[in-house]
Amino acid sequence: MVPLVNFAPGLNVSRLCLGTMTFGEQNSLQQSFRILDDAYASGINFFDTAEMYPVPQCRETQGRSEEYIGRWLKESKVPRDSVVLATKITGPSGQMTWIRGGPVCLDAKNILEAIDSSLRRMQTDYIDLQQIHWPDRYVPMFGEIEYDPDRQFSSVPIEEQLEALGSAVDAGKVRYIGLSNETPYGLMKFLEIAKRGNYPRIISLQNCYNLLCRNFDSGLAECCHHEGIKLLGYSPTAMGILSGKYFSPDGGPQNARMNRYRGRYSEGESRYNLSKLAVRSAAQEYVNIALKHNIRPASLAIAFVLTRPLVASVVFGVTDVSQFREALDSCRVHVTSEIAAEIDAVHAKYPNPCP
Repeated sequence: MVPLVNFAPGLNVSRLCLGTMTFGEQNSLQQSFRILDDAYASGINFFDTAEMYPVPQCRETQGRSEEYIGRWLKESKVPRDSVVLATKITGPSGQMTWIRGGPVCLDAKNILEAIDSSLRRMQTDYIDLQQIHWPDRYVPMFGEIEYDPDRQFSSVPIEEQLEALGSAVDAGKVRYIGLSNETPYGLMKFLEIAKRGNYPRIISLQNCYNLLCRNFDSGLAECCHHEGIKLLGYSPTAMGILSGKYFSPDGGPQNARMNRYRGRYSEGESRYNLSKLAVRSAAQEYVNIALKHNIRPASLAIAFVLTRPLVASVVFGVTDVSQFREALDSCRVHVTSEIAAEIDAVHAKYPNPCP
């Protein structure tokens, strides 16, 4: 069984969190139910989704991931208080015009409308963890590494965002709030303003963390340590690269995400670009470490994230039962000092090739 950890007062979550961004696109309703059933039976009580899911995002499928979770809870008669539901509000987007016209910004109206819509799709009265998917203001994200001050023009005051989230908490619609894809500056400003204005406090940060992307350790880790913020590390296998499946002579299964959606998933492709020598070389060396120690590469990749001291839970996604078993096996993998040293040697050679 997947172990639990205390996440917040009165809230224990499993060390593995099932991400659902394939539900409604790569996974049918029946397949999604099977994965959810297996996860729940294995002791996973933590499920993460977002109003924009599934990906690649489009008008026709938007919201299906939340809808599938809601249907599963109802049709499988899963007690609501036995699971922890986390979802995310879409930040400003010039592409997803079908979500509140963009959305242009994360003002109070957008935040409250998003929460009500998520509640309706998931057929529940409350959300355990409501997160902002990415900041309202401009920040480098999804592979970008340089901050351009000329791109920051205006943004909704953090006070307004916290006041809207606080009103949802007061109304019993949300229990806790968190951030995602945030920076040290953003996290600390949310904490500072929440304290000053007596708004609900951020309890978690969901940011990318894997063998190819350990940027969290520079800046954010210190903030989270001193402020008691839990990290939810997403993309532990770097969109499947660290499983090794893309290194086969034929380039991997045709239904694998990087092959099936080539050219349609810019956020993932820009970050996990195997045409870059450092990315391919680092990933291959990490895969080789796993194989050398008779561990499935995906299992070692997830197990590594579980060893990080500030990680409360690892958000992983799967599309079939075999992938799920590899994720589950990560809880039984022992990252020895020898393995850790080999990983650190690769990291020193190729530091964070997928920021």
